[in-house]
Amino acid sequence: MNWLDDAIGFLSPEWGYRRQKWREALRNYDAGNNERLNANWRVINQSAENTDRYSRDTVRARARDLERNSDMMNGVAGAFRRNVIGAGFELRADTDAPDINEKIQELWKKWCKKKNCDVTETQGLNDILRMLVQRKKIDGGILIVKRYSKTGIIPFKLQILEVDELDSMQIAPLHKGNRVVGGVEYNSWNKAERYYIRQYDVDGFGIGKPYCLEAEDVIFFFEKRRPSQLREMSDMTPTITRIRDTNEFMTAVSVKERIMACLSIFIKRAFPTVNGLPGRNSTERRISYEGKTLSPGMIKELNQGDDVEVVNPNGQATDATDYIKLNERLIASGQGLSYESVSRDMSQSTYSSARQGIIEDGITYGEDKEKILEILDEIYETFIISAVLKGVIEIPKFWEQKEVYFKHHWVEKPKPWIDPAKEANANKIALQTGQKTFSQICAENGRDWKETIDEMADIALYANEKGVTIGGVSGFAKEKQGGNDK
Repeated sequence: MNWLDDAIGFLSPEWGYRRQKWREALRNYDAGNNERLNANWRVINQSAENTDRYSRDTVRARARDLERNSDMMNGVAGAFRRNVIGAGFELRADTDAPDINEKIQELWKKWCKKKNCDVTETQGLNDILRMLVQRKKIDGGILIVKRYSKTGIIPFKLQILEVDELDSMQIAPLHKGNRVVGGVEYNSWNKAERYYIRQYDVDGFGIGKPYCLEAEDVIFFFEKRRPSQLREMSDMTPTITRIRDTNEFMTAVSVKERIMACLSIFIKRAFPTVNGLPGRNSTERRISYEGKTLSPGMIKELNQGDDVEVVNPNGQATDATDYIKLNERLIASGQGLSYESVSRDMSQSTYSSARQGIIEDGITYGEDKEKILEILDEIYETFIISAVLKGVIEIPKFWEQKEVYFKHHWVEKPKPWIDPAKEANANKIALQTGQKTFSQICAENGRDWKETIDEMADIALYANEKGVTIGGVSGFAKEKQGGNDK
């Protein structure tokens, strides 16, 4: 309803009611009517920041609680951590100078160790990347800060900060015309220019005024879903309630099963005791059963006239498997994954279905992988500049041709396939028909194609010297030896 409808309804409720019923009768969208099924569905449109800011901290706290206590939550987060980062990425420098490439790659391997890349010296680069993926899924985002120190092989390290450390109480921006929202200073284009960070002691309590970080030194890793969104929101938001409901259901089923497994015994007395004394018509000393328990092979005589009634809860517990599987499928689907990847249950999978699931899941993982590689690109460029400034790597005319020496690519370390024979045969056909190049196949297997060819040539030459024929490479080796066998 608009202001005109409100005015008409105020002056004449009857005509206002007729206008509303006429509009509902048009039935443009069932999802937009306010009839019986949608009567309690009242929503309003707001900017993304207004929608998120009042729920952001609560949702994050609940997601962290499930991270600590829910196997399903960790099943989802673990699937992303394993498949987005896996065994990590290998650097391949692509400058025009092979010797410089080798020096850069060797230095990068050393820098990725925890003593060189992390200000706390507790995490290697792959560990940091896995934590980035985990925190994005649970917290919604994380801050990567570029730090420059005198320790390490180059004066460049990384500091990782949680989004909780953004000072949401900061109001006044340093630059006139900007505004501060949630501890981040934005310009008129909503571009982040500064980050205000709280200072904490080791126990997590504030110890002083927040300090300011320039945006060029900070990488804010989060998912932006709407143009008006300024800060993070947990990726698990759509599925948090379902995960909790499933956990509560499983707890209830567990309690019920434990109760059903209990065995109780009641003694039916012929002459009940009164205030601990034998009942009437009893002429002998009565045995008390108070505190008695059953044990295997026990033989016990009862009082005269007493009988035993066994309480053994029976009946089949509700089969919770189907319900839990359904919820797990919905939870996985809400995160863009298959049921098998989250539950690790392959009992109903075939090779084809598993392969199709891997392909679809790979597309989902690819979205986060793309963002991680962008972060790695930025880190790599700062790494090169720091190495040149330190003099660890000497690159002629670097400052005039920085973009040339920044060229590189990342090779993902391979994963084992379900059926290696089928994958190998598929690669063979793709290579023979021109659908893939040798470099593409090597990249998919985590190898550099030039290094692979060099290694194949070396193996073939050595095999020929020993009189051993190796399929696929021996002919090339003979040609390289001098061409006498052509």
